[in-house]
Amino acid sequence: MAIHLVVIDALNLIRRVHAARPGEPDVPATAETCCRALSKIIKISQPTHIVAVFDHHGDDRGWRAEILPHYKEGRKPMPDELMTGMDIIQDAFMNMGIDSLLSDGDEADDLVATLALKVASRGEQVTIISTDKGYCQLLQPTLRIRDYFQERWLDSAFIEKEYGVAPDKLTDYWGLAGISSSKIPGITGIGPKAAVELLQLYPNLEAILAADDLPAKWKKKIDGNHEIALASKAASSLKTDLALGFNLQDIRYHVPQA
Repeated sequence: MAIHLVVIDALNLIRRVHAARPGEPDVPATAETCCRALSKIIKISQPTHIVAVFDHHGDDRGWRAEILPHYKEGRKPMPDELMTGMDIIQDAFMNMGIDSLLSDGDEADDLVATLALKVASRGEQVTIISTDKGYCQLLQPTLRIRDYFQERWLDSAFIEKEYGVAPDKLTDYWGLAGISSSKIPGITGIGPKAAVELLQLYPNLEAILAADDLPAKWKKKIDGNHEIALASKAASSLKTDLALGFNLQDIRYHVPQA
């Protein structure tokens, strides 16, 4: 039997739905809207397996903050009503036949990446539902990313148009140009255009840092910034080797009985 695993980046969905309801801190209403969205996703994608992955709620900022202390610093925290009402939303998902998976000390991104790549590497179809372009470094023929809100696929053509590089060069690109929204610095003075030009000349970030023929306009910016560039690349990369502690049978999708 062919497998189609759908992985929901849960907080990516929930926080956007909640933010679209200004002045209405009504968690049950947010849960209802999310469930309507998930019903549409299920109807279109016809998954054999499905799971919603959530970030942990502890104070541990994860391994990325260890290598980049300002990582995601200053981001708007989750609204209190959402934090305290998360069980309501997870119960609503469960009533739809969608189990919830909570990351433990790592970001949900790494858990999503590990699960998605493990299944896709077997030649089975995986769809990640998220607006997060960071997942696009995982793209392959059996792994795709769907932006539910913009109703578009974040595919290779989209990435090459958006960034000017192929999906497998995204972490090299971010190591150079950084990601301002996540406080991943990259190299000061190397912007998107320069990052693209450099990656057209050299195969990856490591080759750029090791090159002895860098044009002067870039060499003076890159010299002395190797460590921060490599840390930026590492922080923008997804871990794909986490211990999952469950198998696909545990997240098989069954249509709920009326």
